Amino acid sequence: MQLRLQRGLHKDPSVLLSDVSVASSQEYAYLILTDIGGQEFWITFDTGSSDLWVVSSDCTNTDCLGITRYLPSSSSTLSLSDQPFKLTYLVGSVLGTVGTETVTLGPYEISSQTFALASQTSGLGLSNTGNSGILGLSFPPAASIPLTSGTPILDNLFTHFDDQHRFFAFKLGRNESQDVSYSDSSLTIGELDSSLTNDTSQFVFTPVFASTPDEYDFWKLPIQQITINAQVLPLSRSLVRGATSPIAVLDTGTTLILGPTGDVDAFWYAIGTGGSTKYNQQTQTWQVRCDRAVDVRITLGNSDTAKEYPLHPEDVSWAEGEMQDGWCTGGIQANNGVDSGDWLLGAVFLRNVYVIHQGTTPSNPPTIGLLNTTDPSVALAEFTSSRGQDPAPPPSILRPGSSATEARDTIATCVVCGVCGFLIGVIGIVIYHLRRRRRAQGQVHI
Repeated sequence: MQLRLQRGLHKDPSVLLSDVSVASSQEYAYLILTDIGGQEFWITFDTGSSDLWVVSSDCTNTDCLGITRYLPSSSSTLSLSDQPFKLTYLVGSVLGTVGTETVTLGPYEISSQTFALASQTSGLGLSNTGNSGILGLSFPPAASIPLTSGTPILDNLFTHFDDQHRFFAFKLGRNESQDVSYSDSSLTIGELDSSLTNDTSQFVFTPVFASTPDEYDFWKLPIQQITINAQVLPLSRSLVRGATSPIAVLDTGTTLILGPTGDVDAFWYAIGTGGSTKYNQQTQTWQVRCDRAVDVRITLGNSDTAKEYPLHPEDVSWAEGEMQDGWCTGGIQANNGVDSGDWLLGAVFLRNVYVIHQGTTPSNPPTIGLLNTTDPSVALAEFTSSRGQDPAPPPSILRPGSSATEARDTIATCVVCGVCGFLIGVIGIVIYHLRRRRRAQGQVHI
């Protein structure tokens, strides 16, 4: 494998500048323009996986229709192996074959890059987003392609960067276009986007969480708390080994925020005062009135350096390009199938921050840098101007220390206690009347 700069940008390898074209597909997916074997594709850049794959011309199922597909016969550098490829995502799956190919990402060309040709996909909605594949930018242990078959693309990139430039940074934009088009999104490798900032001191950096020392799979951070209008939402204990607080995975390949059912239910119960939320049994998703305006903030990082990051109300009440009878999709949904962490923070969170993913150096572990880009006051004003005034009462949080599950248990207990109390009361009244009757009978006999 070789990495070289293209298009005459820089000959000095210590100056590694890369601005990759990024597009938003209706805010469902964020795609980057990638050249594979001389053929260009829009593919999802995904910080929640580690494999690079592209749909091949052999894929004829519905999911692959209407998108650009890779033609093996058009490449002079393709090398196929007998290694099968299978990857199952939280939603959807892909099957294919492993090979190597020349891959160009921004100004960088990587020769003999390991990737997979997908001959079958399912449930990924590729034709809806114009997406021809996925480029995973997480750590090697998360890869489905065996490391014996080749190195993931992120490691191939980082290997050729000095310590100062061993990072990529991204900002997901807001684009309501119905077609894939250029937006205000940004992805750079080895440098910051100067239109956003040139100062890394503005970011709050946190070491990537690892269950065991020096073993990193996903870009993970602790969640210290979630607040709704400054009220703390109690969170369930982490199921991640070694974690003292819930663990979140930053995942550009996921549209929404996903979390444990109990916590997510509690979130929408709190916001749902005045009938402003409902659970759709058919789609198994929470819906919220499109004019519901709440100030939601997520506090991320280790306890001593944690910082809160506000969500734009548009990301809590997500219109998906249009509003359905005044109802929008909730930006936070329940999914107990997440196994990479406790929570996935997808695009509806990531649109509110500028993110640096810093690779491992000899002196430091990998880190995540976050810079808040959402002013809650400005965001609320924008939201109200667009959606109108919110007529619903303020949110009401469960008592401190309780979760939705505990709340349901408490309600059940109260119901049981109420029934028991009622029965005891009835029994008491019956006994009282029986005693009175016996006393009356006794008096007559006397």
